[in-house]
Amino acid sequence: MKKQNRGIVLQPNEMPDKWYNIAADLGGKMLPPLHPGTLKPLDAVSMSALFPDALIAQEMSGERYIKIPDEVMDLYSMFRPSPLYRAVNLEKMLDTPAKIYYKYEGVSPSGSHKTNTAIPQAFYNKMEGVKKIATETGAGQWGSALSFACNHFGIDLQVFMVKVSFDQKPYRKMLMNLWNGKVEASPSMTTQAGRDILSRQPDSPGSLGIAISEAIEMAVSDPSTKYALGSVLNHVLLHQTIIGLEAEKQFAKTDDYPDIVIGCFGGGSNFAGISFPFVRHHLDGKKKTRFIAVEPSSCPKLTKGIFRYDFGDVAGMTPLLPMHTLGHDFIPPGIHAGGLRYHGAAPLVSTLVNEGIVEAQAYDQLVCFEAGLKFAQAEGILPAPETTHAIAAVIKEALIAKAEKTEKTILFNLSGHGYFDMYAYQQYFDNKLTNFIFDDAQLKNIDKQTFPIELAFQ
Repeated sequence: MKKQNRGIVLQPNEMPDKWYNIAADLGGKMLPPLHPGTLKPLDAVSMSALFPDALIAQEMSGERYIKIPDEVMDLYSMFRPSPLYRAVNLEKMLDTPAKIYYKYEGVSPSGSHKTNTAIPQAFYNKMEGVKKIATETGAGQWGSALSFACNHFGIDLQVFMVKVSFDQKPYRKMLMNLWNGKVEASPSMTTQAGRDILSRQPDSPGSLGIAISEAIEMAVSDPSTKYALGSVLNHVLLHQTIIGLEAEKQFAKTDDYPDIVIGCFGGGSNFAGISFPFVRHHLDGKKKTRFIAVEPSSCPKLTKGIFRYDFGDVAGMTPLLPMHTLGHDFIPPGIHAGGLRYHGAAPLVSTLVNEGIVEAQAYDQLVCFEAGLKFAQAEGILPAPETTHAIAAVIKEALIAKAEKTEKTILFNLSGHGYFDMYAYQQYFDNKLTNFIFDDAQLKNIDKQTFPIELAFQ
């Protein structure tokens, strides 16, 4: 029997030294973010209260490649290049002719892909003399990653963690504290946005939209504090392309290339990270690849949401972004994949969906946990609840290949490990997890303050 090559590795000197900016290849297809007051396209001055100049420049850049600073490369080298594995045992379990590969981002200090953008965001803030950063986190991967990065660069960090995840994942809070991050359950009594929510709904489970409002309020009220976001915005997705750029080099060491690229989808950062470098070749006509973004059926912004301008937060403090959305006041059910509980989709990914380049699928929580356990039993790595959504789609595509007796190469991003999520898996084993049904009538409740695209330019 021929021995399978399970791991494809890069040497440290093979790590890409530039990020890929897909905005350069989308031309005029991208709609601009709008100032929430004037409804005019956002300029750099309007963003300066929240972000350092270097990140604003990246957010608005039309350059195809942006050099990774040496200081960031140095920290990346702690855990990058990350491994690309062939899931040989999963292929055997499924008895499929499909070849399944996964890029494993759980090797980072915080255990997920979020460290890829946390490091450069902290670095650029440090270079501008920022003393404190405020941010939000859902399941805690982003809060953990930014705590690590801020601790390295000597920046204070305040994290507003969505309350349902704050209660479900206490060890994420401990990890943030270990790296000197201060963490509060959101909604909190610290900000006016939090107090307003609690006055109306004292038992609010929280949402990323609420936590973003709290973090932004803290940032704009203190000149020494900036804001950092773990997903959605262009510069965040830019930093994550290190994943796909490495994977591209790793595939060059094989005689293979992905027919399908899959990633779980919350705001868009890990999906963009694995897919955008391959989308580049799809756009220039060199390759024909399917790209699948997988979201929870309880928070289906891509599969059931509306494409329009919407706020990124509940209080309406962010710029208006062109995105697929369930409405910024939507409060998702408390599924354990906390990083996917966001009402809107990154504008870059939304654009690719509109162009028919990216397709979206949605899965129930129980189907995803079952898929995650199959993967763990086959491959030995317990995936984060977020990643189980990608695995559910991988299994589906692998079984389709089996039924059709066709060979396909599937690549997915194992965006983080699940060793801080043991409580969630115990809930699954105890039959205490449920599926949540999305109520389509909720789409009628999208806040009147969000503007259809045609109105925004009148």
